[in-house]
Amino acid sequence: MLLDCWAIPCVLFLTWIFLKTKYGLRKLFGVGICVAGVVLVVFSDVHASERKSKGPSPLKGDMLVIAGATLYAVSNVTEEYIVKKSSRIEVMAMLGVFGAIISGIQISILEREELRSTEWNASAVVLPFIGFALAMFLFYSTVPIILKICGATMLNLSLLTSDMWAVLIRIFAYHEKVDWMYFVAFAGTAIGLIIYSYKGSREAAEDTAQVTGATDEEAATENHGAERVPGAGEDDGPDTNKSPSEAATSR
Repeated sequence: MLLDCWAIPCVLFLTWIFLKTKYGLRKLFGVGICVAGVVLVVFSDVHASERKSKGPSPLKGDMLVIAGATLYAVSNVTEEYIVKKSSRIEVMAMLGVFGAIISGIQISILEREELRSTEWNASAVVLPFIGFALAMFLFYSTVPIILKICGATMLNLSLLTSDMWAVLIRIFAYHEKVDWMYFVAFAGTAIGLIIYSYKGSREAAEDTAQVTGATDEEAATENHGAERVPGAGEDDGPDTNKSPSEAATSR
C-alpha cells in the first residue's frame, strides 16, 4: 500500500512541476478514490487476519519502500517527458540496452550464489522464466504508448488493478477464499479510473491535437534525419548547373 500511495502523489507533483500538467478537482477526486481502493485491500488483509507477523525492521522497510516509490515516480515522469519530446523507438531501445546491462551487473553482484545453486530444468525454471520475460517485453513495449497518450499518472493508477489480478489467481489457481472487501476495493479503483480518465469534448479534442502534433513532429524529425546524408551532393551540387567547360575552368 505504501508503494502505491506514495508513488502516485510523487507522480502528480513531478508532472505538475516539470511537465506543467494541470489537474482539476475531478481528476484529484478520481485519484483519491483509487487510493482509497488500495487502502481497502490492506484493511481486507487485516480483517482476514492474514498478517500475523511483522518484519524485523518495519521502519527501515518503510524508508526503502518510500525511496523506491520516489525513484519509480521519477523514472515514469522522465520517460513521459522523453517519449513526448523525442522518439518512442529510441526510448524503448535505450531502455532495453541499459536495463539489460544494469540487471546483469546487479545479479552478478547480489544474486550470484542463488544463480549458481539454481537447477535449470524446463518445467520449474526455464518455462516460467520465458513467460516472465515475454510479459515484461509486452509491458515495457506498451508503457511508452500509454505514457504518450495518457501520461504517467494514468499509468500508475492503472497499475493499482494488479492487486485484483492477484486476487483472481488466488481464487482460481490456489482455490483460496478472499475477503469481500477485495471486490469493493476493485470496484472503487475502477470507478476512480473512470472518473480520472473521463474527458469532455473540449479536453478530448485538445489531447487528440497534442498527440497528433507530437506524432507529426516525431515523423518529421525522422524524415529530416534520413534526408540529411553526410557527404551526399556536397561536392557535385554546385557544378550540376554548369557546362563542362565552366566546371573545368572553376576547378
